[in-house]
Amino acid sequence: MNPHLSQLHPYPFEKLVTLKQGITPPADKAHIALSIGEPKHATPHFIQEALLRHLHGLTQYPTTKGLPELRQAIADWTCRRFGIPTGGVDAETQVLPVNGTREALFSLVQAVVDPADKPVVIMPNPFYQIYEGAALLAGAEPYYLNTVEVDGYLPDFDSVPEAIWQRCQLIFICSPGNPTGTVLTQSDHLKLLALADKYDFVIASDECYTELYDDEAHPPQGLLQSAYQAGITDFKRCVIFQSLSKRSNAPGLRSGFVAGDAEVLKQYFKYRTYHGCPMPVPTQHASIAAWNDEEHVNLNRQLYRDKFSAFIEILQDVCEISRPPASFYIWLKTPIDDAEFAKQLFAQQNITVLPGSYLSRDSGGINPGANHVRIALVAPIEECVEAAQRIKAFLNENKP
Repeated sequence: MNPHLSQLHPYPFEKLVTLKQGITPPADKAHIALSIGEPKHATPHFIQEALLRHLHGLTQYPTTKGLPELRQAIADWTCRRFGIPTGGVDAETQVLPVNGTREALFSLVQAVVDPADKPVVIMPNPFYQIYEGAALLAGAEPYYLNTVEVDGYLPDFDSVPEAIWQRCQLIFICSPGNPTGTVLTQSDHLKLLALADKYDFVIASDECYTELYDDEAHPPQGLLQSAYQAGITDFKRCVIFQSLSKRSNAPGLRSGFVAGDAEVLKQYFKYRTYHGCPMPVPTQHASIAAWNDEEHVNLNRQLYRDKFSAFIEILQDVCEISRPPASFYIWLKTPIDDAEFAKQLFAQQNITVLPGSYLSRDSGGINPGANHVRIALVAPIEECVEAAQRIKAFLNENKP
């Protein structure tokens, strides 16, 4: 067996099952799940209909590169969304459709990393655990870049030692962040682009939450947007990951894309032809419909805004809680150990949240996820309001 498999940590939700084992929550309270970032809003009918209209496509083997119409729809959306001139993203050489960002985040690392060179993969801490698993299985050493409150829960690139940058082959950034909802600015991107140019590493920007933001006048900045504005029109060393899971409430569609540096994508495409992961043709047509429509995304954002407003209003007088600029997560500080908080909240109120320490690693003498829980406001607003009321009661009854 691959010896690197032994280095993999249990997935956060496996730990959560163990944490809750043997606990019987109150029977008079319906369970409310706020632990998994799985959108519960309805998938728009026009996406479903596009899928059904093209079921005849199941008789075809799909190609790894995908339909030209899909790549063009993705390229056009990327240009519209990130202020890049039409044609600034080449659908032929700078776009690849993928079966959701999870498989792409993992597989890109396998294509990019050279294990013979003592590679390092830098990632934010806390993080999406795929980053770590991808690095370990590629034979790289993960470097955990703490995102802590004093820095606004943003990565401090200046804190990374020179020796780490010299060995870095790829860095993951996640903006808007999971679990914090914080957003990297153009100046953050420019600093990282300069570092990538100096030390020659790939920037892998996980942007699957960019379409869920609070301020309609200030959508989150994308990496390709920053690169283009800085004159890096070939997106050298830049790769972004986007998905329809959050944007279009279609996590089961397993549809997203990778875009950016044509040279990186050329080699990644070669890898994917062996990886065996082309997107089914009906899924591609449903994806074209989704990328070509913004009305449903605007409505989706408003649903999350309403939930954030209602949830925070209920809790703001009993705990320190802030509204993130983007994503659908509340990164809540806990008055006690985060795992104990989650355990007792389930036992007393039948609500499941995710301990922050399950999303991070000890680094530099701290675990930056400790004493936080991630709350995913994915349930209907009525359930989110009920959950907030129960959490308020829990906090009032369990004051340290």
